[in-house]
Amino acid sequence: MVGKITVIGAGNVGATCAQRAAEKELADVVLVDVVEGMPQGKALDLCEAAPVEKHDARLLGTNDYADTAGSDVIIVTAGIARKPGMSRDDLIKTNAGIVKATVERAAPLSPEAVIIVVSNPLDAMCHVALKASGMPPRQVIGMAGVLDSARFRYFIAEALDVSVENTHAFVLGGHGDTMVPLPRFSTVAGIPITELLPADKIAALCQRTAQGGAEIVSLLKTGSAYYAPASAAVEMAEAILKDKKKILPCAAYLQGQYGYNDLYIGVPVKLGKGGVLDVVEIKLTADEKAALDNSAGAVQKLVELLAELGY
Repeated sequence: MVGKITVIGAGNVGATCAQRAAEKELADVVLVDVVEGMPQGKALDLCEAAPVEKHDARLLGTNDYADTAGSDVIIVTAGIARKPGMSRDDLIKTNAGIVKATVERAAPLSPEAVIIVVSNPLDAMCHVALKASGMPPRQVIGMAGVLDSARFRYFIAEALDVSVENTHAFVLGGHGDTMVPLPRFSTVAGIPITELLPADKIAALCQRTAQGGAEIVSLLKTGSAYYAPASAAVEMAEAILKDKKKILPCAAYLQGQYGYNDLYIGVPVKLGKGGVLDVVEIKLTADEKAALDNSAGAVQKLVELLAELGY
């Protein structure tokens, strides 16, 4: 197997990332966690599924970061999950410390790796990972837009009774209640959904997308989403490992693009070997830009809170 993916955190998201990556035969996978036995047990379980799933990816569960050395992609899922009534922002104090500690241990062992942050609040945790890693911004990105767009795509397909494969969508901005779904860039077989659905229905789909994570948290009651987040992170990893130069909405560090500086925000990027190859700037309407400014402002407040906390 060519390539190596490290997944930090062997909880539901991390273990599912390992499963998705192995079954796609993207690379060998190292699953690392501080809890003794958990990553080893989950990795062994996945290895024993390999003959049935017909893949030859090797999986290693470990508590030792030395085993992660030479990784091409590092997916950071470590942190506490949301519970009912909690926002992603409520997680900031605890998860900032966890992300900082894990990235500081992993990054020096894999200086050429691309770090994909999944831990919430995602945009803020990208800032923590960037500082902790010492890597160029193009090598530290956040998984948000792929997940949010996938949710939007599913809701569109459900509303129109069409295949999800026919749907495309873009969701920009921070990974939270202020995210910005863009209906006029969202299509079914190339047809904008603005021509297929009434405005009130589109507004309802946009609102459901923004609340997509909270909806699942309220149903599960004891955890948060993990199947779709894992799939989204692995799609990004695949684009990087295969140098696909795929246009995906990701949390990227902006330095002037869209009018923002030194801020992680969800935008379309060209993703390939080495991480972000380019930020794709699209022309927004005044209303869309205002919504994106509002989302960026919410992220900026979290970054300022991180500074107050010493991150």
